[in-house]
Amino acid sequence: MIGGQGENLAAMRKFLVVLDDSRECLNAMRFAALRAAKTGGGVTILSVIPPEEYQHWMGVADLMRAEARERIEAHFEVFAKWMRDRQGVNPELVIREGDPVAEILALVRDDTEIGVLVLGAGTDKSGPGPLVTAMSRNSGNLPVPITIVPGEMSKERLESIT
Repeated sequence: MIGGQGENLAAMRKFLVVLDDSRECLNAMRFAALRAAKTGGGVTILSVIPPEEYQHWMGVADLMRAEARERIEAHFEVFAKWMRDRQGVNPELVIREGDPVAEILALVRDDTEIGVLVLGAGTDKSGPGPLVTAMSRNSGNLPVPITIVPGEMSKERLESIT
């Protein structure tokens, strides 16, 4: 949409998805991209680098941080290319350092355009995963709804429900 009220509404709606090493992150990415494409929204991809245990070795910590950022950016580019080529969505990457739950909460509060937090649920016996569990506990205090995408959901099923 060019101009008018629709553009303002689209700008107000971004899907926040967390990029990590989990398998279920894939379905969350897919869901966020499909919903953004269908609703004229955007996608923000957050990756959180956990605090380093090697703080007293600054050179090592800096090197590890730089390597983590490079790995995150390479991983992001794979998803971003798919989102741009297949869904027409150009995601933005946010990299933060700290506790993942605290950083998600801070970003949702900082970026008023984020309208939905999208998380992927793990499929093993131990539960949906630490992030889904922690964010569910905090959901009453979040200014946005959470969408939890089952890790085992097929690509076809995801496409049919978005």
